[in-house]
Amino acid sequence: MSGPEPRPDEAVRSYVDALAPDGRALFDRFSALVLAEHPEATVTWSYKMPTFVVGERRLLVAVWKHGLSLYGWSADRNGGFCDRYPQLCGERGTLKLPHREMAQIPDEHLRDLVRATLSA
Repeated sequence: MSGPEPRPDEAVRSYVDALAPDGRALFDRFSALVLAEHPEATVTWSYKMPTFVVGERRLLVAVWKHGLSLYGWSADRNGGFCDRYPQLCGERGTLKLPHREMAQIPDEHLRDLVRATLSA
């Protein structure tokens, strides 16, 4: 039997602290963009991932060895991201952003995605 679940802020902190440097850089870049667009956003722990929450909207972020994955966005609320990068948009609401592609995506395109996903 395992112990109690960690508090959300502790779980997020542990997750981020355990990331490899290249994964941490991806997370930090994306997190900074989210918080610049939505300073009111909170970060909680959901489905074992850091989750940005604004009102009723959520955007889950996972860092894997391939790069960054985003969950919780929808095809009709992606700010044109999937028109620009159709190869990165999964069929089941997953955006997979490999390191190489992420390095080439301008911040403004990611901000468009964040605005569309988390705005009311």
